[in-house]
Amino acid sequence: MNDKLLYTGASGFLGYNTLPQLRERYDVTTLGPTERDMIRCDLATTVPPLSERYDVVLHAAGKAHIIPRTEEERRSFYEVNAGGTRHLCEALEQVGVPRAFIFISTVAVYGLETGEEIGEEHPLNGGTPYADSKIEAEHFLEEWCAKHQVVLTILRPSLLAGMRATGNLGDMINGIRKGFYLNIGKGDARRSVSMAADISRLLPMVQDKGGVYNLADNHQPSFGELSARIAQLMGKKPPISIPLWIAKIMARVGDMLGKKSPFNSTKLNKMTHSLTFSNRKLRTEIGFEPSEVLEELKIN
Repeated sequence: MNDKLLYTGASGFLGYNTLPQLRERYDVTTLGPTERDMIRCDLATTVPPLSERYDVVLHAAGKAHIIPRTEEERRSFYEVNAGGTRHLCEALEQVGVPRAFIFISTVAVYGLETGEEIGEEHPLNGGTPYADSKIEAEHFLEEWCAKHQVVLTILRPSLLAGMRATGNLGDMINGIRKGFYLNIGKGDARRSVSMAADISRLLPMVQDKGGVYNLADNHQPSFGELSARIAQLMGKKPPISIPLWIAKIMARVGDMLGKKSPFNSTKLNKMTHSLTFSNRKLRTEIGFEPSEVLEELKIN
């Protein structure tokens, strides 16, 4: 008999890239706010109406990819990421706690804009509502799983790649498709990237072991490499590069335009400084070899 898996957030980007593979191994029930979910529920506001016990929980539901501009938007991160986790666990207690709980967190919990080969032992400095709400959820789950003797695995993915990519990678893909993405200087700043589909391969390997693991590929591609690969998949020429001094002028203009501008000093800093995370723990303790993004990437 396959383990019963409760999968929250399966109607989003991650679910699109993992659900078919997970259904080959698990008896999957999806939970979320959309009509596509088998159990329809907004975890931010409601304790879900579960009717059976599950062997494994994959909790990927969460809020990300926006910069909050109001107090209400800031608060919503905590309501979804932290409050939603509490509501889920309250429901699990009512039907019987699972054997294993896998939480999809983020490398944003480290609170870093630059750095190389950052490991899981780095302090959780957060600094944004997204990162801090994920830290709050991590801490709650550590206590809850210890209390109920549930094996907890926390996965901290780097920038996720896959079909229907969102966030910064989605912005890069759309920019290249429309012809207005530009590399800066040599485009040699590196970013850790991970294939979303790797989570479906990884789940059965970690579910009964537990632990905290970064997820990133081995190569850590540069912006230049990644943009050239995306352009190649689209049948386009690689994006052109502009000198750093021109980019700085454009960033200052973007700062003055505010949220109307897609480019500002914050984005310039991210595009000109490397930020990579170590996957050594995942490879040595679990024996997991992540997919190489430049080889596996597909563009829909």
